[in-house]
Amino acid sequence: MNTTPQGPTNSPSNGDTLSDLADTIADNVADTADGSDAAMPASTDRAIIIGRDGRWVAGWALRFIVVAIALYIASIGLAKVWSGILPILLSILVCTVLWPPVRWLRAHKFPPALAVATVVLGCFAIVGGIFAAMAPTVTNQSKELYDQALAGAHKLQDYIQGPPLNIKAEQVNNAVDELLDKARAQGDAITSGVISSVSTATEVIVTGVICLVLTFFFLKDGPKFLPWVRRTTGPTWGYHLTEVLSRTWVTLAGFIRAQAMVSLIDAIFIGIGLIVLKVPLALVLVVLTFFAGFIPIVGAISAGAISVLIALVSNGVTNAIMVLVLIIAVQQLESHILSPILQSKAMDLHPVIVLLSVTVGGGLFKIIGTFLAVPVAATIAVWIRYHGELVALRAGEKTTDDIELATGDNNDDSGNVLDTIKTKLSAMATKTKKA
Repeated sequence: MNTTPQGPTNSPSNGDTLSDLADTIADNVADTADGSDAAMPASTDRAIIIGRDGRWVAGWALRFIVVAIALYIASIGLAKVWSGILPILLSILVCTVLWPPVRWLRAHKFPPALAVATVVLGCFAIVGGIFAAMAPTVTNQSKELYDQALAGAHKLQDYIQGPPLNIKAEQVNNAVDELLDKARAQGDAITSGVISSVSTATEVIVTGVICLVLTFFFLKDGPKFLPWVRRTTGPTWGYHLTEVLSRTWVTLAGFIRAQAMVSLIDAIFIGIGLIVLKVPLALVLVVLTFFAGFIPIVGAISAGAISVLIALVSNGVTNAIMVLVLIIAVQQLESHILSPILQSKAMDLHPVIVLLSVTVGGGLFKIIGTFLAVPVAATIAVWIRYHGELVALRAGEKTTDDIELATGDNNDDSGNVLDTIKTKLSAMATKTKKA
């Protein structure tokens, strides 16, 4: 009889069990070590990271230098041809005002040239009619103003000769003679100044005539411009330029509307003040103030000076000072509050940008810089904003449905252009996602 105890069938021995346990622990330790190495990679040298950032900064610095040099060269070239560029810019601004009635006439079967001629002549007739309507008022009150000016001169003379000044007529005549002698001594400077003024006036007249001619042809052949751009620059860039130029056109039209609104509000406030102060020719001065509002700095100063002078001649020094305070207050309100707010809303710019652009433009390019600063800043903003939308489209942050296109709303060539631009944008987004 076998008394040896028997265990379960196929049961491993104690030695084998210990061996398997040791192998399992060893494998777990190895796996843990491998996982730690994968989760905690070796650190990178700080010098490599700093060098990489330095190369990034250097790359952008080089780009900035190249752009600055290009802008400097462009400014030199622009200064050489500025006499030809200025009429083009002014005529484009005028076209934004005249295009809606021209477009309406063309839609009603008017030939292009006849539609433009009708609108241009109509504008001249309206402006001429306004000034012709003011002529009788000016004529009727001019004699009265002359008599008041003469009486005021006599009062001033009596005041100077009486106490407390007690200035004799001989002293006044001697002072006048001294001024005349100084003027004769500065004859060359005065002559050169007169010649310079005549030259400036001639340039203004020539620029106005060229602007008028360009306005006629821009309005007549303007709808052909965007198709020509697409044919010249190709299918891709052509449609992008079509969209961004359409947006620029809308922005410039908003600038003119905002400027007209600012001039109208100025004229209304100043006109109310002149009527309250009983200044003669108040309605005439209101119209003059409105039209002068489109000429930066010089227009406002000239209209204000005329108002103060009429108030001085007709109503005396106190009334003239009150008119001067009124005009300065309205112009300060317009320059620093009203104009930035209205123009910022019309052109989708922050009021601070509008104010700074006027300040910088006036400092660099004087009067014309003050006038063109806001539309130029708005145009640059339109182009940057469009590029930002294209970047957002390629980054997947926007779709073509999120981008509001201006093409087709402001030009006659609106058939397939809008659909083509949407197709181009969709293709751009799809290509970026695949890449």
